[in-house]
Amino acid sequence: MVWALAVGLIAFLGAGKSKGFAFKEMLTEGAKSIGNSLVVIEVMLIIGFITAAWRVSGTIIVFVYYGTKLILPPLFLLISFGLSCLLSYALGTSFGVAGTAGVIFMTLARSGGVDPVITAGVIMSGIFFGDRCSPVSSSANMVAGITNTKIFDNVKLMMKTAILPLALTTLIYVFLSITHPISHVDTGLISKLEETFNLSLWAFLPAIFMLVLPLLKVGVIKAMAASIVSGVLVAWPVQGVPLLEVLKICVLGYTSPNNDIGAILNGGGLISMIEIAIILIISSAYSGIFACTHILDELQGKITNWAYIIGRFPVMLLMSLASSAVLCNQTIATLICNDLMESTYLDHGGNREELAIDMENSVILIACTLPWCIGCSVPLAFMGADMSSMPYAAYMYLVPICYLITKKKFKFNGGF
Repeated sequence: MVWALAVGLIAFLGAGKSKGFAFKEMLTEGAKSIGNSLVVIEVMLIIGFITAAWRVSGTIIVFVYYGTKLILPPLFLLISFGLSCLLSYALGTSFGVAGTAGVIFMTLARSGGVDPVITAGVIMSGIFFGDRCSPVSSSANMVAGITNTKIFDNVKLMMKTAILPLALTTLIYVFLSITHPISHVDTGLISKLEETFNLSLWAFLPAIFMLVLPLLKVGVIKAMAASIVSGVLVAWPVQGVPLLEVLKICVLGYTSPNNDIGAILNGGGLISMIEIAIILIISSAYSGIFACTHILDELQGKITNWAYIIGRFPVMLLMSLASSAVLCNQTIATLICNDLMESTYLDHGGNREELAIDMENSVILIACTLPWCIGCSVPLAFMGADMSSMPYAAYMYLVPICYLITKKKFKFNGGF
C-alpha cells in the first residue's frame, strides 16, 4: 500500500502542476494536512506498544482462558461474540483480536463441531465493534483527527447509534448459538495456555486501565500509557520475563517460545504500526493537495446536489461503497470520503460531528465487508476462513441499516 500511495501522490502532484500549481505550494498544503494527523499517528504508534504489552503480560490469554470457563454448549457463539467485542474495545484493533482470540475461538469451534463459517462471521462482528467505537481505535482516532472532532464525544454518539444494531445482532447470535452448540471444549489448547503463561488475575490489570480510565474522562494517551506500564509490570514479575526483554518486545513484537502458542500470539509492537503510520502520513498529504488544487470541486458539487435529493447519509453510503471497492483500504477510503463529503456537510446545514458519525456508521464498516479489501481479507485469513463467513457478520450490516432508518432521532445541526 505504501508504494501504491506514493505513486498516487506523485500522480496528483503532476496533475496539480499541469493545472498551474507550484510544487512548493502543493507540498506546503500537504505538510499542513500531515500536521493535522500527527495526533492520530502518535496514537497508532502507542497502540503498537499496547498490542505487544498485552501479549507478553498474558492479558489477551487470560480473557480467552477465563472466557472458555464460561462456555456452555448452547452459548459458545454468543460468548465468542461478547469476548471479541470486549477485547476489541479494550485493545482498539480488529486485526490484533482476530489474530489472537479469533484464532483460538476458531480452533475451539473446529474441534467442538461448530460450523467455522458461522464462527468466523460472529467473530468479525465482534472485532469490528471495537474497531469502530473504541477510544483507542486507530480508525476512530483517525476520523476524529480528520474531522476535527473530540474522540470521547464521538464514542458517546457511536455507542448510542450502536444500541439497536447490537441488540439485534445479539438476538441473532443467541439463535445461532442455540442451533449450533459446541460439543466439547478442546482442553489441549487450554493446557498449552496454562503451560506458557501464569494465568494470574493480575493480567487483567492492563485491560482494566484501558476500559475504565477513558470512562473517567482520562485522556486516551494517558490511559494507553497506564495500560502499557501495567502490562510491563505484569510481564516482568508475574510472567517472569526480564524487564529489558519486555521493553524489547514492546518495540519489536512478541515471539512465543511455544510454537503452537506463537502461531496465535506472535506479533504486535511498535514496529507493527510503522507501515500503518506511513500510510496515514501519505494519505493525509492527499487531502492537502486536493484542497490546494481544487481537483475534487466538480465532483463535490455533484455530491452536494445528490445529498439535497436523497440525504447526506445515503450519499455517504454510496461514496463509502465506491471508495472502498476501488481503494481496497479502510484508511484511504475514509480519507477520500471525508475529502469528498466535507463541504456537503459543513456548508449546507450539517456539522463536523455529524460528518464523523456518518463515516463511522458507513465507510469504517463497509470498507471491511468487501472480500478484496484489506480490512476483510486479512482477519479472515488469520482465522483460516473466507468470504462465505461474511453473511454472518450481522453487526457490520445492521449498523448502517439501522442508522439509515433512525438517524432523524439523533440530534445534529441542520439536515436535508
